[in-house]
Amino acid sequence: MAVATPALEQQQPRLVFFHSSSSGHCRRVEGFLAQVLQRRRNHGTFHVVRVAEEERPDLLERFKIQALPTLVVVEGRSVAGRLERPRGCREIEGFLAPWLN
Repeated sequence: MAVATPALEQQQPRLVFFHSSSSGHCRRVEGFLAQVLQRRRNHGTFHVVRVAEEERPDLLERFKIQALPTLVVVEGRSVAGRLERPRGCREIEGFLAPWLN
């Protein structure tokens, strides 16, 4: 069984899902995101991190999140992409296309 090393984790982009636990739209987008990753069999492409507005307002401020939900791809220590208020699977898939197989 392979053990993830810190170097390997740094190479894998992080997909940060900023959301509100009380928002129906955020829950729908989370479902869309799951469909996109499952359909393309890319569950391992990203290290997915969920950040609830209620729990980590400091991270929303740090990433300058203006609208929820927002998807942010982080490679290394820099933001490689950002998608605010996605409306469906096609929009999410188009945004993530550079990283998906």
